[in-house]
Amino acid sequence: MTDSPVPAFELLAAGLLEDPDLDVTVTATGLHVHGRLFAYLDGAELALDLPKERADDLVGREVASPVPAGRSEAKGAWVRIADPEDWPELASEAHQFVGEPAVGRDS
Repeated sequence: MTDSPVPAFELLAAGLLEDPDLDVTVTATGLHVHGRLFAYLDGAELALDLPKERADDLVGREVASPVPAGRSEAKGAWVRIADPEDWPELASEAHQFVGEPAVGRDS
């Protein structure tokens, strides 16, 4: 990819900041919901924390690639998405997934 992914990431972040719950924050490390990282720019790709089954499906269909372990604690599984057209939908999924309270707590 020759174009910088930064404008696409900034547009994505702006859209998520308009979420009516006002639970998204942007820091130097990425996008957070309730203080938990759910998305960050990894080179030219967007890394997302998604449910393991969803992440496996995306990797299996070659929509995503796995993120090597150790980058950040995951609630599910971290994957990288190359196509910026897929970013809004999948970032919304990651936002909802990571922002959900744990079963049996704060529900």
